[in-house]
Amino acid sequence: MAVTWSGRWVADALTVSLRTLDTPIGVDLDALVGLALRRNPRRAHLLVSTVLGKHVPADPDLVYGSGRLLGVLVAAVLHGIPRPYDLTGGGLVTRALAGQQGAARALVAHVDARRDATAAAGRHLPPGTVVLGYAETATAVGQAVADSLEVDYLHSTRRRVADLDPLCVFEEEHSHATSHLLLPEDREMFAGTGPLVLVDDELSTGTTVLNTLAALHVDTPRTHYVIAALVDLRSGSDGERMARFAERLGVRLDVVSLAAGEIDLPDEFLTRALQLVDIVATASGPAVADRVGAAPEEPATEPPRVVHLEDAWPVGLREGGRHGFTPADRAGLEVAVEAVAASLALPCARDLRVHVLGFEELMYAPLRLAQALGRHLGDSARVTFSTTTRSPTLPVDEVTYAIRTRLEFPSHDDPLDGPGTRYAYNVTAPPTDPAAAFDTVVLVVDSVGDRPELHAPGGLLDVLSGAARQVVLVVVPACRPFLVAAP
Repeated sequence: MAVTWSGRWVADALTVSLRTLDTPIGVDLDALVGLALRRNPRRAHLLVSTVLGKHVPADPDLVYGSGRLLGVLVAAVLHGIPRPYDLTGGGLVTRALAGQQGAARALVAHVDARRDATAAAGRHLPPGTVVLGYAETATAVGQAVADSLEVDYLHSTRRRVADLDPLCVFEEEHSHATSHLLLPEDREMFAGTGPLVLVDDELSTGTTVLNTLAALHVDTPRTHYVIAALVDLRSGSDGERMARFAERLGVRLDVVSLAAGEIDLPDEFLTRALQLVDIVATASGPAVADRVGAAPEEPATEPPRVVHLEDAWPVGLREGGRHGFTPADRAGLEVAVEAVAASLALPCARDLRVHVLGFEELMYAPLRLAQALGRHLGDSARVTFSTTTRSPTLPVDEVTYAIRTRLEFPSHDDPLDGPGTRYAYNVTAPPTDPAAAFDTVVLVVDSVGDRPELHAPGGLLDVLSGAARQVVLVVVPACRPFLVAAP
């Protein structure tokens, strides 16, 4: 089945091109990312991953399997293989992207088999290996890499915790919201000298990586760092800058990705792209406003179904790596997501299209829930996964553009930087394809995000009521460091 590239609209309008230079899994860049535009004076283009589960609804097994596949490549590097590859896994990615039933689930089984074969061969990772995921986009893919390696995991966060001092603060310079904190409950997680694996969805210039390494290396120096990304788009000069940085620190620095290459942007791209964003937004007028606005004019025929399932998710069980996550934590999480999925199976039993929507940094638990729900509902239902985001991006209802619809709603987690607008992309059906509407959207938030703003008119539950026949709310108790009992 031919797959239409969701970057063609931007490529043709602004003379942009992607060029694949290395593909360890045999999958080209244009299969892994599409393109969209945004009003961002730092960087107006957005690479929209097809396997990340952030902006584009995707098969949760494909999202998890792709992250696990990246972990397989990382493991090979840590075992001394300088140019790892996995064409079998890449073939399953390709078939899953083309919509072949069962391919994504086979990908997860494949990476499980690779991990088990490595363990059976007696190959072990260096002691003290730890994985760090970046920002809100890489929280789940980073944890999937950690699952492949079976090591401790932490992701950065924008959510402060009283009386918990950050281990590190770093800047993501091209991001819409730039400051990120590392808040491990147990700082001993980073006290070792084993390899540190830094995971991001996209390696564009490497600046964020270098900012992080420079800050971490001051207090917890190591001799080996591995940078893992779904796609690596550094220029030659970016690569040289990273090599000089590693030489200056006196460390080994490896880079691993599913695909590497270049994006060619013409002269004056930023100016022209921002102008195009203004032109399209103005020309679309009320049509865009309707797609990005809040509640529909007519009330939903069936009000959102609100289900609180705190009892199915034990208090104190870690829902992700915001404050650290160990292989032992994963076993408890998998039991919890199976219990929640079983509770959701009845209200979703007759649905053909179910979408699980995570909440900004809260990606891993909703992703694993989506996988479990897909197993409970069986092959007759199609379950997809994505999450909300802080990043504003232009919607264009074209099949060759990555972001076709956008929902806007106010923040609902009392963020430290104050209230702001949040977004969910490609959750509503495009006007040109109303048959793509979801039967049910399962919204998963943690208890910090279950505030009145979530339930108010114009809030996320309200705007989602126009996206599907029913909306189910799952609230996971936020695992705060002070709630976790000492062993």
